[in-house]
Amino acid sequence: MKKILIGVIVIIIIITVGIIINNGRKQEVGRDGTLSGRITMSGAWALYPMAVKWAEEFQKIHPNIKIDIAAGGAGKGMADALGEIVDIGNISRDIYNAEIEKGAWYVAVTKDAVVPTINENNPFVDKINKHGISRDMFINIWITESIDNWEQALSMIDITTGKNKIHVYTRSDACGAAETWAKYLGKHQDDIMGIGVYGDPGLAEAVKKDNLGIGYNNINYAYDAETKEQIPGIRVLPIDINSNGEIDEDEDFYNRREDIVNAITNGKYPSPPARDLYFVCQGKPERKIVIEFIKWVLTDGQQFVSEAGYINLTEEKIEEALEKIEDN
Repeated sequence: MKKILIGVIVIIIIITVGIIINNGRKQEVGRDGTLSGRITMSGAWALYPMAVKWAEEFQKIHPNIKIDIAAGGAGKGMADALGEIVDIGNISRDIYNAEIEKGAWYVAVTKDAVVPTINENNPFVDKINKHGISRDMFINIWITESIDNWEQALSMIDITTGKNKIHVYTRSDACGAAETWAKYLGKHQDDIMGIGVYGDPGLAEAVKKDNLGIGYNNINYAYDAETKEQIPGIRVLPIDINSNGEIDEDEDFYNRREDIVNAITNGKYPSPPARDLYFVCQGKPERKIVIEFIKWVLTDGQQFVSEAGYINLTEEKIEEALEKIEDN
């Protein structure tokens, strides 16, 4: 009898909790159509500034909605989304098949890029700006470590006696920036060598404090949000895309944020390290306010993309994403 009674109590509790949850979700939309409730997000540093801007603007329209956003890297965002710890994970890399098999539902929402960075007081900064560094050289710096000094990196001959050692930095956290930079070099994040530093701000600060340092950042951590200029203390390292030993006119687009944004938009900057940024959920969203927020981001919210230093998706990609969220 006790077992039966305990079983009945458990069933009652489950039903009661279900009713409370369902009632809570019903209350997300008032009788007058007013939206209310809380949306939680976490993940990529790359998408964090854009997500904050979208949240601020969406909450102006729907003051009864609260959106909480935490950074922490794409790895955290994916884990939180798949574990249903948050409603939306912010992801700055490709979505893996293994994640899709675990229920990852995703849509592209904007685009940006990862850029290599150096200290503005690097003793070779003028030569670097003139000649740049090629992809092959980056591979030798970050992957094979066959180049370990700036003299060798900036010469066409094998100088192994350089006195200015390259201090290589990378990300210590599982993140889209590192995975995207590694993909540009034909590898994965685990293959990148260097001193591990947590987060986009941390990596930028490490290079800022080291005259011989080299790193990489998402563009919104390499350029000042207000002035649109390169952040004091660091400089974006020009990529010698055609490997001819010079930064040609059509490769010179790093001075201001709008320059690199235009280069990404026009396809002049390579992809990767340019890439799409995604919202990820555990299965297709069911909560009304989450659905409405994502739809707004893909429509009216796109007007804030350029202002925030990101790149708008093509109309085709936006239509594809809208169809995906509308699909029953």
